[in-house]
Amino acid sequence: MQDNLVVGVDIGGTKVAAGLVDCAGKIHARSRTPMVANDAAKGLAAVAAAIDELQRISPAADRIRPIGMCAPGPLNPATGVIINPPNLPAWHEYPLADEVRRLYPGAKVEMDNDANAAALAEAKWGAGRGYPNVFYATIGTGIGTGIVFDGIVYHGRTGSATEGGHLGIDPRGPLCPCGKRGCIEVLAAGPAIARRAREKLRQCPRSILLEMAGGNPDSITSEIVAKAYWAGDSLAKEVMKETLDLIAYWLGNIVDLVEPDVIVMGGGVSSMLAPFLDEIRGRWIGACLNPYPQDIPLVLAHYKEDAGIAGAAALCDTD
Repeated sequence: MQDNLVVGVDIGGTKVAAGLVDCAGKIHARSRTPMVANDAAKGLAAVAAAIDELQRISPAADRIRPIGMCAPGPLNPATGVIINPPNLPAWHEYPLADEVRRLYPGAKVEMDNDANAAALAEAKWGAGRGYPNVFYATIGTGIGTGIVFDGIVYHGRTGSATEGGHLGIDPRGPLCPCGKRGCIEVLAAGPAIARRAREKLRQCPRSILLEMAGGNPDSITSEIVAKAYWAGDSLAKEVMKETLDLIAYWLGNIVDLVEPDVIVMGGGVSSMLAPFLDEIRGRWIGACLNPYPQDIPLVLAHYKEDAGIAGAAALCDTD
């Protein structure tokens, strides 16, 4: 095992995953521990447990390694303070980076939100490698985005920029948990795909979606919609067409705003969208003013379930 490894820590509402990552973005070891989101001290202990497990795995356990961390926002990447993420309620205005520095004296500690970190990993080591300007989107339960310009994450004035999942594209659309209406997240993330399928099922009860969901409409997921699509179900095809239209329209706006060199798509829903990437690109050509949208590749992310670990490690300067 190489000696120039850094620790990447991915903090979520239910788990902490960590890994030892080398300067080429390869993950050499992993650890995982349950997260305690409703107790600040126990949450910090969970982070430490994941890091300590890696220290035991590594042959150079006494070496002080750089530690990169990513977590859901809002957070301040400059100060390392967790502000008030909904799924980490105990960490309100919590100085996580300083607390980790206290536990590991001398360690270099960096922190950013999970989408920004994953964007940096893709730009540095993954599907965006070799492109100066990268737009990254992770589509799953929600939609998170990050922008990397010339190897540097764009944070905006206060570190709160690039919340692309909350760009509104329909002011009369559904209410998003963020408080706005018609965000792309509430229209095209996994739960939104399932919700639209359930709504359409009321008018088309013969769809095989109901059978696939065991007769319970509440059990319909975006994965079931995808399976029904490939089985030829007309309702699922309608939902999928709407989803592609929404994502293409949204990305057309992104192209007009940022004009990235590449768009990288990750997250759980990206696997169901994989066969449609060229179709999405074809649709966004008519959804933006930019005269050269066909020159911008749309590609799947390299890192999948390890996006957070790799992203956290990428925050540390490993070159």
